[in-house]
Amino acid sequence: MDHKIILGISFVLALILLAGCVPKAISEIKNEQYVGKTVTVRGVVGISIKIGKLSGYTVSDGTGDIAVKSSTLPVEGSEVTVTGRLMKDTIFGYYILS
Repeated sequence: MDHKIILGISFVLALILLAGCVPKAISEIKNEQYVGKTVTVRGVVGISIKIGKLSGYTVSDGTGDIAVKSSTLPVEGSEVTVTGRLMKDTIFGYYILS
């Protein structure tokens, strides 16, 4: 194969893989079409909580906020980029499983 074709195919594949890593607005991802899919959001950490094995925090980006279930807790007020699976619960609503 011509090296230009291989380079072109590699570039297209990289774009496809990185498309899921581009942060989206929180208000945009709180939608049934994203449930079960990998999403990435960027924002400021609000509150964080750890009760036994349950731990998580909230992230706000100016368009909304969302809970993140995670074993690691960032510092409140810090800016973070979170990638994880969007989940929906009848009690908690939408959250990211990180």
